[in-house]
Amino acid sequence: MEEQELRATLDALRAEHRDLDQAIADLHDVQSRDELLLRRLKKRKLLLRDRIATIERLLDPDDIA
Repeated sequence: MEEQELRATLDALRAEHRDLDQAIADLHDVQSRDELLLRRLKKRKLLLRDRIATIERLLDPDDIA
């Protein structure tokens, strides 16, 4: 994957991660919140965080080797 594609993917993942933050916060505010949905959103958010970290490492690898 080219750097430009990686950066576009990274931007999209970051946007989805922010959206999930808001959705999770909104669910916490609802009195009759759906615990299963909340767990699924949190799990998706963790997956996104891992993918974001992987792409960031690809774009900026450590020079210590």
